[in-house]
Amino acid sequence: MTPSPVGMRCPECAGERSKSTTVRFGARDTPYATYALLALSVIAFVAEIGGGGGAASLEGGGELVSDGGLFGPAVADGQWYRVVTSGFLHAGPLHLFLNMFVLYILGGLLEPALGPARLVGIYFVGLLGGSVGALLLTPDELTVGASGAIYGLLAAAFLIARDRGIEQLSSQIGIWIVINLVFTFSIPGISIGGHLGGLAGGAAAAALVLVVERRGGSQSRAIELMAMAGLAIVAFVIALAVA
Repeated sequence: MTPSPVGMRCPECAGERSKSTTVRFGARDTPYATYALLALSVIAFVAEIGGGGGAASLEGGGELVSDGGLFGPAVADGQWYRVVTSGFLHAGPLHLFLNMFVLYILGGLLEPALGPARLVGIYFVGLLGGSVGALLLTPDELTVGASGAIYGLLAAAFLIARDRGIEQLSSQIGIWIVINLVFTFSIPGISIGGHLGGLAGGAAAAALVLVVERRGGSQSRAIELMAMAGLAIVAFVIALAVA
């Protein structure tokens, strides 16, 4: 046997090079779509401050939160845009920082692996899924935050890492999801429906990506994007229906 950096090898194998597999996940490509999503929330928060908000509670959220936050009766009254705008508003600087910090980490992992279009698609399906969940469980409470979209990215990162054989990463993300769900159910004032709905939406979007990847084909990317748009439309319609 011949000593080598990877252990003892037989003489016939010692002269061979070990095969390696490169998994493209979290490469160092610049995640421009992630930065754009992050910038939208920061700009919205600056606008909240300009409108008299920015406090650490919804009561001090100002005019923009009142007019753009998710509120079932207002959505039912025709203010459908709240289903989307609520995902870019936040109840205070700490709320904004926590969501944007996680978006920065997950976006840096997912966008180089999936591309900007897929990342944005998963983000918005998670956001809309979060709106559906919040309207189902707490329709009469004013809800804001990107948490639904963030939970969608968490679900997507977990499923895609498992599918690509990155077990250590998927285990870490799975533990992260469990810990966050414990906080969701134990701390008052957190939108349980928003978090669970975002998790379900992100899982559905990621499953769609994985199914299309396996089938392949020259038109797979176009089909995937259309299916992702259809998933977002379905989530939006359901949100309007349950408001």
